[in-house]
Amino acid sequence: MYSIGLVLEGGGMRGLYTAGVLEFFLEKGMEFGYIIGVSAGACNAASYISKQKGRNKIVNTKFINDVRFVSFRNLILKGSLFGMDFIFDEIPNQLIPFDYETFYKSPVDFKVTATDCNTGRPVYFNKTNFDQQLTVLRASSSLPLVSPMVRYAGYSLLDGGIADPLPINRAIDDGCKKVIVVLTRNNGYKKEPVNFLEQLLYKIKYRNYPQLIKALMKKHIIYHKAMDYIEYLEQKGQAVVIRPTRTLTVGRYEKNADKLLELHRQGYEDASDTYEKIKILSMR
Repeated sequence: MYSIGLVLEGGGMRGLYTAGVLEFFLEKGMEFGYIIGVSAGACNAASYISKQKGRNKIVNTKFINDVRFVSFRNLILKGSLFGMDFIFDEIPNQLIPFDYETFYKSPVDFKVTATDCNTGRPVYFNKTNFDQQLTVLRASSSLPLVSPMVRYAGYSLLDGGIADPLPINRAIDDGCKKVIVVLTRNNGYKKEPVNFLEQLLYKIKYRNYPQLIKALMKKHIIYHKAMDYIEYLEQKGQAVVIRPTRTLTVGRYEKNADKLLELHRQGYEDASDTYEKIKILSMR
């Protein structure tokens, strides 16, 4: 049973918002017994758990114009728009070291969400699944069409945002009585159904994975059901939601460092503005 759990949405480079929120939490010494994240949300959570203040901001802005980080060159040469070996091996193990020791010693129950391509269902990994190549984070962050599947523990995996983009139900099922949810979209955002071109590309690329195609086709439905539940918990006083309060100008593949830094600041400021609500939630 956990008093308060932390649920972190993905969103590619919009994850700088979440990084700003977590920066505020670190400064306040806020810790959670349970954290679950998807894609960029999970990546940001890892550095939060290892207590490496500023690491997420540096990783996502220092290398943003490096072709090894994100480029069509990567897509052509390695089949992935994002340089997965660079991001999940070279950066954490050589350039901006990840503190594995502090991470492993943390008592937090940390879950990373990925999608099983054979079943189209979510798979949840924990800290015992972490290796020195951060494979489960790589799997959770592997976007359809622009990233190859990740083979791990007998699974073929892609982005957790396909099957469970807002894993609020998993957090509640795992024993969280109350939750703080960090979103990377503005209030009122509506996820659109997959358009015709995307449908065609999915059916061609993943023709051997019919359950994955089904999951891709209904991801907007899954997203809105989760949002409805989050809003229900918020109305009951069991959830605090932190989301961008200013209109987003950053996309999933944003490469403008100034925009990313501004989004990080916004996350920090929104978390600060929500701090009193969080304290009230913790006392209930």
